[in-house]
Amino acid sequence: MRVLVLSDTHGLLRPEVLPLAAQADAVLHAGDVGKMDVLEALRATSPGPVHAVRGNVDRSPPLSGLPETALLELGGIWVYLLHDLSALDLSPVAAGGQVVISGHTHQPRREEREGVLYLNPGSVGPRRFRLPVACAWLHLERGSVRAEPLVLAP
Repeated sequence: MRVLVLSDTHGLLRPEVLPLAAQADAVLHAGDVGKMDVLEALRATSPGPVHAVRGNVDRSPPLSGLPETALLELGGIWVYLLHDLSALDLSPVAAGGQVVISGHTHQPRREEREGVLYLNPGSVGPRRFRLPVACAWLHLERGSVRAEPLVLAP
């Protein structure tokens, strides 16, 4: 299973993201969507489901109605999706989670702790400071997880 992981679009869906979504078995958006048009375009493009959580800029309806977190089973792997990692309200290890996906910082990051992959894909929205425009693929196969960072603009 190939999952496209996005965050922090802030209302800007870059055209290079849509061909990626068209290849995804699922799309995960870790918040700060910015405009409902972003999710609508992803849903119209992706052959699989699009899951999104609310970020700190998603304050008005309908985006304010997005959940703060989501616990998803994808390809036999439990994935916990939230916007700000500092708001993590459970122990992924105790909950049986294998992946925690967050955004908020706009900085791509991938690390493993206690057998759990923590992934921040970075931001595919407006460039912030000198951070790259980035997202990631999450490859889920036979109980294993592999993250593949994608830099769209250095």
